Amino acid sequence: MGEMAQKISKVDREELLKILNIAYAEEWLAYYQYWLGAQLIVGPERKAIAEEFIEHATEEFDHAQKLATRIIELGGTPILNPDEWQKVALCKYDAPTKPYVMNLLEQNLVAERCAIVRYQKICEMTHGNDYETYRMAVKILHEEIEHEDEIGCFKDDINALYEYKNKMQD
Repeated sequence: MGEMAQKISKVDREELLKILNIAYAEEWLAYYQYWLGAQLIVGPERKAIAEEFIEHATEEFDHAQKLATRIIELGGTPILNPDEWQKVALCKYDAPTKPYVMNLLEQNLVAERCAIVRYQKICEMTHGNDYETYRMAVKILHEEIEHEDEIGCFKDDINALYEYKNKMQD
């Protein structure tokens, strides 16, 4: 437990630990959503998108690790039981019951936008009050924004492909 990490943080510790654990649960769910989606995906550009999903899953796993470390440094305990992740998370896991590429892209886009809101809130809460948590949250926020952009580009590319195909058939 980081005694100085707790002393220098000027944020309500319990509130901060709560939001960090929410983010921690959401990162594990995001990891699984990306990983499983990469295994099941069907449709155009599936190989490239599956590779991107695996990259995103790896980054979500890294986010969970960073959050766990920070929670412990602040004297808290990361959620110990995976059964609790769904209960605590505000950004929910969306099972890939329809693994068509556009469905999975949309599911992950919704999740990324939710994560962006979460990390923006953590940044606002810690800016000027807990520099280490702020620095971590800014880095994760940046990666979540990149994920949203990459997913949006894939969606745009596939939509353009459909439009082109429809024009060619006319």
